[in-house]
Amino acid sequence: MEIIYNSREKMTDFIKDNRQNFQDKLLSEAVNVASKINDILETGNIDLLKNAQKLSLYVVEQKEEQLVAFAQQEGVAWAEHSLTLAFKLEWVQSIRRTLWHFLYQYDRINNLFNSREEFYALEKQINDRIDQFLNTFLISYSKYKDELIASQRELVEHLSVPVIPLSQSIAVLPLIGMIDTYRIQTIEEKVLTAISDLKIQTLIIDLSGAANMEMHVIDHFQKVLTGISMMGCKAILTGLRADLVRTMIHSGISFEEKAETKGTLQQTLKEYLELHQI
Repeated sequence: MEIIYNSREKMTDFIKDNRQNFQDKLLSEAVNVASKINDILETGNIDLLKNAQKLSLYVVEQKEEQLVAFAQQEGVAWAEHSLTLAFKLEWVQSIRRTLWHFLYQYDRINNLFNSREEFYALEKQINDRIDQFLNTFLISYSKYKDELIASQRELVEHLSVPVIPLSQSIAVLPLIGMIDTYRIQTIEEKVLTAISDLKIQTLIIDLSGAANMEMHVIDHFQKVLTGISMMGCKAILTGLRADLVRTMIHSGISFEEKAETKGTLQQTLKEYLELHQI
């Protein structure tokens, strides 16, 4: 299609009047993204061509506030639908090249630049705004992903601390896998809350499936046992592994004053089932 122009029209009107030309040029620049436009529209309801023109107009008109808000919105949308970040980077750079192509066409028609200073001033404004969009987009994208990962981790950690009631007063907590600083904090929070909410008087904590703990985690675990005792609940530890016991012996830490220790979870459950006739 031929370029549509009016010698008196503004730069933004020039871009709008040549919308189809703009899109055709953009698609020729963004080779990898061009074939994914319909897929992205179906997946995330994101119209890349429409949004490209919106971005270009915000850049040309120097609408910083709208540009930033648009970038934040785009970042969340791409992160939410797990769209390929490489496509977005290629698309924005293609928009940059396409926009400069049309600015060149506009200058040929309207003699936009009277001096090199004017050209370099506009060059800085245009590229700074596109870079601002890209930076804001990436920050928004990363923030959404980080918050999603944190939320998923919190959910997993809470699910990995299953306080299972056996009766109105007895519950069991089987701990499996690595217990790090973050997880011991989750254990503390969930255990103390469960004791209060469920009125637990005896909590059986099985450590047979737990990996060896670091010293600072053992120290924190000892404090958790203190908290359990302070809430009027009796803690019983089962399944203490040899490597964990050795670490405690050499560090001078003992759980004996804070909790009763027994052999296996199965033996302890059998004893309490018979004793309390659950």
